[in-house]
Amino acid sequence: MDFNRTHTLKEISQILHCQFIGNENFPIKGINEIHVVREGDIVFVDHPKYYDKALNSAATVVLINKMVDCPEGKALLISDDPFRDFNKLTIHFNPFIASKNSISSTATIGENSIIQPNVFIGNNVKIGSNCVIHPNVSIYDNSVIGNNVTIHANTVLGADAFYYKKRPSGFDKLISGGRVVIEDNVDIGASCTIDKGVTGDTTIQEGTKIDNQVHVGHDTIIGKKCLIASQTGIAGCVIIEDEVTIWGQVGTNSGITIGKGAIILGQTGVTKSIAGGKTYFGTPIAESREKLKEMAAIKLFLKDRKIL
Repeated sequence: MDFNRTHTLKEISQILHCQFIGNENFPIKGINEIHVVREGDIVFVDHPKYYDKALNSAATVVLINKMVDCPEGKALLISDDPFRDFNKLTIHFNPFIASKNSISSTATIGENSIIQPNVFIGNNVKIGSNCVIHPNVSIYDNSVIGNNVTIHANTVLGADAFYYKKRPSGFDKLISGGRVVIEDNVDIGASCTIDKGVTGDTTIQEGTKIDNQVHVGHDTIIGKKCLIASQTGIAGCVIIEDEVTIWGQVGTNSGITIGKGAIILGQTGVTKSIAGGKTYFGTPIAESREKLKEMAAIKLFLKDRKIL
């Protein structure tokens, strides 16, 4: 998430009321999670297991809960609760603004796009040309939709990420400040839910077609010309490369990659990253031919022992 201008390390420390290590004029351009962090960003870390990853990342400022040696060319913000303070920055730089109209006056809608009754379009939404948005679709703030996009009834774009930290008192939510980006020539079925990124974008690239009742988690990137059938659940931070086909009732773990041209058969659990150009089935996932041979061998074994 980019700031509207470059801020200094001292300015950010004053917002958070925390100590800093580094030049007080050190420039900061935004905040991001570790998997999308860039030079000029703040990243937060609150567990020793991930200290090295954060300190050695592309981020130039690390919001951390321990006094450590500051890497050369970087700066630190020392906080007793980095998760809480990362939320403070999201709220400060991207506050929630309640809508007063069904279609915000700050939204832009391209030529020949059709907006059916009872559609909600939030603040700063951009919709391209020749789109059709069917009834009861909700498009949250800052979403971007390209040209020739069709979105069917009751779909929601831009709900918050399902991201929580367990506390003794319950679960604290990591506040989402990212967007949903839908590129050109995408079709999205009825009653789909596509969550926005925590700090970056959840992206569906050009030419992809999504069936009814599909869920796409935060910060996931779906490539070009993919086909995704109904009742599929895609977790957060998944990368689906181009021309992947996912059949119905597939579920994925978070943080995995599905290679270009992969085909995933129905009711498969994608528990790990998989290579492209192959067909997969089952839970745990395996190439479909091997999985079917395995199932046949088990059935034969049980028959031989008269268990079946």
